[in-house]
Amino acid sequence: MVKISTFLSMVICLAMPSQFFAMHSKTTLNNSVCSSSENKNKDAVKNESQLFVFGTAIKDKKNALINNALIYSEAKGYGFDFNSASNVKINSNSFSVSKPAYFSVAVPEGNYQVEVTMGSAEKDSKVTIKAESRRLMLNQFAMEKGQKTTQTFNVNVRSTKIDDQTNISLKDREKEILNWDNKLTLEFLGEVSIQSIKITKKDDLTVVYLAGDSTVTDQDVEPWASWGQFITNYFDSNIVVANYAYSGSSLSSFKGANRLKKILSEIKKGDYLFVEFGHNDEKIKGEGNGAWGSYSTLLTEFVNSAKEKGAIPVLVTPTQRRFFNENGTLKETHGDFPAAMRDVAKKIISL
Repeated sequence: MVKISTFLSMVICLAMPSQFFAMHSKTTLNNSVCSSSENKNKDAVKNESQLFVFGTAIKDKKNALINNALIYSEAKGYGFDFNSASNVKINSNSFSVSKPAYFSVAVPEGNYQVEVTMGSAEKDSKVTIKAESRRLMLNQFAMEKGQKTTQTFNVNVRSTKIDDQTNISLKDREKEILNWDNKLTLEFLGEVSIQSIKITKKDDLTVVYLAGDSTVTDQDVEPWASWGQFITNYFDSNIVVANYAYSGSSLSSFKGANRLKKILSEIKKGDYLFVEFGHNDEKIKGEGNGAWGSYSTLLTEFVNSAKEKGAIPVLVTPTQRRFFNENGTLKETHGDFPAAMRDVAKKIISL
């Protein structure tokens, strides 16, 4: 098991059960599959599986057989995306890549379990898989030639729509990133040998919702990254992460953009809401603001709103900046904000 302190360099004020954290385990491919369709996948039946099989020597009439580097099209609803088809080589029973390649499937908003079967009889493999905007799902997974395994992980696909009248307000720079299109996109990197991809709608997963700023959001451009898009690699197949954080946000702007409203429209009993703010809240000046003013008030609102839905709030003190004292220790740059968050957490625990 992997403790949360292994990968979060911050203090979590409320603890999350450690049994939710596990590295991906090896499983064997289940040859009995549900039916799939080559029609636009947004009309897929609830909980139906779609299985994509790769190879020039494969014969499969039940599933989507891909025997060439098929370019994604809206008409078909799946394929290699973002001009990466030229990086793909279809082998006899798998595909490999010369450079990173993207495979997309058009799906409705929801949570999906992804099963990737991989392995090569000819060479060793070392596979990294990311989903949507660079959410890490599998990190440099090594296999010797002749081995075959299926790795399972979960991906949250979402839209800006809350109801018929209300939507999340996106920043301009967010409108073109992969988190907000109508597809589930997987990125394959390294020594890749992918035999099949199975995608299944899952409605029974525990969801970990993330609310935060640039230190939490799914950063879409190298070399930027956040803990929010790497934490996905540490959960087992019962958990999915829905990351609503965005760069530059404070508690007030996150709420004002309807992101809290969106989360509250979906969060259910037993889900989690991780809340990390402070970097941009520090910049809000004036009477009534500050750590002990609007910051504490809004934190309390976020927490109570989650609790009213039967969800479990987790307060995460703001990630330290990379500023150091002369002796090499971290320089405190957040003032009273971590203390204010801890104070809110103590009051919640005492209720």
